[in-house]
Amino acid sequence: MSCLFAVGCDALLEGLYCGKENCYDVLECTRESTKAEISRKYRQLAKQYHPDKHRDPEAKAKAEETFKLLATAYEILKDEESRTDYDYMLDNPEEVYRHYYRYYRHRMAPKVDVRIVIVVTISIISGIQYFSAQQKYESAIRYLVSQPKYRNRALDMAKSQGIYDDNPKKAKKKSKAELKEETEQVIRKVIEENMDIRGRPTIKDILWIQLILLPYTIGAYFVWQAKWIWKFNIKKEEYGEEEKLYIIRRYMKLGALQFDSLLLDNKDEFLSKELWIKPNFDEWKAEKEEELKRRMAENAKYKAYRRYLRTHGEGRITFDDS
Repeated sequence: MSCLFAVGCDALLEGLYCGKENCYDVLECTRESTKAEISRKYRQLAKQYHPDKHRDPEAKAKAEETFKLLATAYEILKDEESRTDYDYMLDNPEEVYRHYYRYYRHRMAPKVDVRIVIVVTISIISGIQYFSAQQKYESAIRYLVSQPKYRNRALDMAKSQGIYDDNPKKAKKKSKAELKEETEQVIRKVIEENMDIRGRPTIKDILWIQLILLPYTIGAYFVWQAKWIWKFNIKKEEYGEEEKLYIIRRYMKLGALQFDSLLLDNKDEFLSKELWIKPNFDEWKAEKEEELKRRMAENAKYKAYRRYLRTHGEGRITFDDS
């Protein structure tokens, strides 16, 4: 029975490593040979059996076969992990399926270190993040600079700060192109320094820095939660303005940037209606939804859409423009 198993084992191991040949014997080495000795022996044998050194077709074909076997044996024994797997197979020939798993796991594994792949990927994402934020910021600046109301306000501020002088006598000394470029630079500088423009690119917002600061961010979050529970759940202190707005934002399910944009015009309304109190918020939300429905009902386009639905029904598509 054991003989039959051994025969089957030999057949299964035919496609692994050096097949029925012992890789150490192929390179004329032993299991005690060092990596340097194996490399040296491979170079010697590779020169001896290189196909280009044989002119006879039969000898050349035999040399090619031997040369391929030498290369296979060297690939297996020069790598520490692969050599360990091979030694394990020599010591445990009965574990056939495990040998197949070890062999193909090593062959199919990516040759590039996974850590390098992760580092490169994070770096690319960080670069894209910063470049995208820079583009959005530049677009916002260009838009503000092009708007007359912001341009005029920026020029007034520049004059009051003494960084812009439109005196006609001084203007004569410069060309129109120089005056225009100087004015644009002043307007841009004032807008950048005095207007709260969302999305200004900063190094701390890129993925690399966020990952580095992740332990601190997590720690700060738990500290903040603990303070909140202690102050408002245990000590029952009154909410401050910042805490009230945070609760309102949480009820609205908005991100910080989205909520901040709403605060420009609605902060006083949110606080005066005490929307941090859940019943007040629910009532306010219902009123807003009703107001939105009323506006849509009065909108001419929405009325036409409703008439279309009543006539044709939902889901129908028509190209009839008559």
